[in-house]
Amino acid sequence: MTPPDPSAEEPPERNVDQVRQGWVNRRREKIVEEIARNRRGEYTVPTWVLVTALVLLVAGWISVVVFS
Repeated sequence: MTPPDPSAEEPPERNVDQVRQGWVNRRREKIVEEIARNRRGEYTVPTWVLVTALVLLVAGWISVVVFS
């Protein structure tokens, strides 16, 4: 096994601002991609929204039946 080469360049350390900027750029790209998908008609409603709507509908119907 050979020892590590001391002349090899180590990656520069990143500070908090660089990490945050990277996160902001990745987040911005995700948002841009999602908007592009929605404009192409690939929009889908999240499952949790559908489940919530179904639960509210069923609960409302049951409350009407029980309290009428």
